[in-house]
Amino acid sequence: MNDDGANRRMKTRRAGVALIAAMLPFAAFGNSAADAQIIVRSVTISVPSRIPSINPTMAPRIDPNLAGRALTGVGANTSRIRPACSYAYRESSGDCSGQPVTSGDGRGNGRKSARNKSNDPGRNTLQTALGLRAIPNQLVAEIDGALSDAAADALARRHGLTRLESQNFPLVGATIGLFRITDRRSVETVSRELGADASVRAVQPNFRYVAQDQNTELTEGDPAQYANAKLRLPQAHALAHGTNVTIAVIDSGIDVRHPEFAGTIVAAFDPLNSKEGPHLHGTGVAGAIVAHARLMGSAPAARILAIRAFGAAPKGAESTSYVILKGLDYAAAHGAQIINMSFAGPRDALIERGIAAVAAKGIVMVAAAGNAGPKSPPLYPAANPNVIAVSATDAQDELFAASNRGGFIAISAPGVEIFLPAPDEKYQMTSGTSFSAAYISGLAALMLERNPALKPEEVRAILMKTARDLGPPGRDDQFGAGEADAYAAVSAVSATPAVPVAEVSDRPAAEGAPDRQEASMTRALNPPAAGIAAERPADGELKPAAGEPEPAAQ
Repeated sequence: MNDDGANRRMKTRRAGVALIAAMLPFAAFGNSAADAQIIVRSVTISVPSRIPSINPTMAPRIDPNLAGRALTGVGANTSRIRPACSYAYRESSGDCSGQPVTSGDGRGNGRKSARNKSNDPGRNTLQTALGLRAIPNQLVAEIDGALSDAAADALARRHGLTRLESQNFPLVGATIGLFRITDRRSVETVSRELGADASVRAVQPNFRYVAQDQNTELTEGDPAQYANAKLRLPQAHALAHGTNVTIAVIDSGIDVRHPEFAGTIVAAFDPLNSKEGPHLHGTGVAGAIVAHARLMGSAPAARILAIRAFGAAPKGAESTSYVILKGLDYAAAHGAQIINMSFAGPRDALIERGIAAVAAKGIVMVAAAGNAGPKSPPLYPAANPNVIAVSATDAQDELFAASNRGGFIAISAPGVEIFLPAPDEKYQMTSGTSFSAAYISGLAALMLERNPALKPEEVRAILMKTARDLGPPGRDDQFGAGEADAYAAVSAVSATPAVPVAEVSDRPAAEGAPDRQEASMTRALNPPAAGIAAERPADGELKPAAGEPEPAAQ
């Protein structure tokens, strides 16, 4: 009897020991997860502003790798990406079709369509990549310009699409339509089917573009603007102020009533038909160019065409291929001599075509290199050879850590902790290649005031030749030719007698008005066969159109 009791107690102890031993791994796992969560939550990075803040509300902070993820996130888990519906990619009907990409099939839903029986990993990778850098379920296509709205709608219905809008773009000599996919077919499938229609010349996704700023704080005070000294703007302003030079700023909403912009905003265009107010990014970019009250921009007497092509989004400001083309078309038709593009996105045949047409008109184009960091592939439009690409430096002449690098970088300019105007008569301290580009657009205006006949390639050459070398001797992939020197650049331009410049109006240039582009050049740039994008092989991957160079290697 005693032996039986002892045996039972022994078995009970052994069972308890076994149970505890079995639970130890789970206890350890639970402690590890809790510790990791605490570590993550306890890490706080605080970068104090140099200026006391008058507003405790922090402006939206933009991830410097945002643009890079849009291009390099192939194969990433996108199930948590929830792009908010914003004016940047709203439909003409007022609602928004931008839905999250939740699976590798790129259809914006978590289930596989019965139509797709292929497990080809290459196809899934392509669809995921397109979903990350384009508006889900939207296409832009060049269609027959003779089609009426009713015929264009019928074309859309034949292919299971809804036509959101379409218009003729004189800049590229084509009618472009924006379409939405109404079922679960993939972008590649619909592109192939639509592109085979006799009324369609080319098809591509409606790519997403992101404004290039980050770490913005509302602030007050009037610190020494180190950018002015770095660029030698006071000396340059003894020679020119950008008088009678028109700069189109394709960006988010500009606070046109800000005291810094008094007398400089000559026209405004909103292709988004937005109800949003002014935005930090667009207001800051315009300020870097024309501020002239409490602050000083690089071309304080220049004239601004305020083009709101970017709408507010969860991480800054976003736009699309179709809307940006509207902005380029408006700028070219309304007398822009310089176009500032402080945004970045993927290589986009539609925008490349627009830029080629702008370049043929002799308009200077300047773009932010991008804030995606040293491992990012080239971002566009900066990487287009017709565009002056600008990287960012700080007060110590070091490269901005998030600035893109590459052989396409032409020049650098200050872009870290830049003191600029903000909406509602406020000011901000902000960073990004966006503001470096804006400074260079202003420098180009100073040069064009001195000699309005300068061609874009001459503006680029003078800026690079007169730059102050930084980094390794000679041109490099970080600073380009070096940091811009406004005084040296303006001094290198031979002054010409002032020529009256026609006032800018909201009406497009009249038919037959003098243009900086020869008619023969327009026709040569827009042959019917050279569509927006390109050949679509059987595997569904979008290829460059005939004669268009391949994307730069990553």
